[in-house]
Amino acid sequence: MDPGIISNTKKKLFYVSEKCSTSDGDADCTMNPAYQKLLSAVKLYIEEGQFGTATSSENRTVLRIGIHSLGSPLWGEDTGASHHGHPHPSLPRFLYCLRAILRSAFAVCTISMPTHLFQDGAFTRKIEQFCDTVVHLESFVGSDKEKNPVYKDYHGLFNVVQLPRLNSLTCHMPDSLDLAFKLRRKKFTIEKLHLPPELSETVSRSQEDPIFSAKGTDIGCGHSTGSNKLDF
Repeated sequence: MDPGIISNTKKKLFYVSEKCSTSDGDADCTMNPAYQKLLSAVKLYIEEGQFGTATSSENRTVLRIGIHSLGSPLWGEDTGASHHGHPHPSLPRFLYCLRAILRSAFAVCTISMPTHLFQDGAFTRKIEQFCDTVVHLESFVGSDKEKNPVYKDYHGLFNVVQLPRLNSLTCHMPDSLDLAFKLRRKKFTIEKLHLPPELSETVSRSQEDPIFSAKGTDIGCGHSTGSNKLDF
């Protein structure tokens, strides 16, 4: 991206360590204090920037929100389990509130979440229900696919788990869901996964023409010997 565009863009950063403290006494016990303050910051920025659908603005733009490693210990989470062994409602409650705020604003939010840290797979599927689009990045590093020649041109798989259904009964289905990604120096490329053709030293089928291979035998109508191509 052009550095001039970045410098002219209004940006606002939210630091968990500076804004939040686990010793907040007025925090709701059903939600992480960090999530509460992040919701308040998002709502305030939408009001100040006039990104709400009820407000009118001459130069209408879209607010882009990026949240990194949500649900990780960085945010004070315990990987989806409380001290009683049951999933804590803090993270689902935050996503529910965030989704309600974005529905009434010209804004989009991209969230990265380390789901491999979650102890319960059902909790992960519950989290996915609060999102419009869900994708999963599967890296080849440290796996058997890293040495597989089939995936030598790629660095991982781009798995589409869920597609949005906004104002419609069904979602748009792309031509192919077999996607893979490549990591370049300054690019993250997503391509269709094209497997190479199977090349083997042995021939899978006989290369002889069955018509001429049957020469000298009685086949077909009229006991043709196959000497003439028009015979049958």
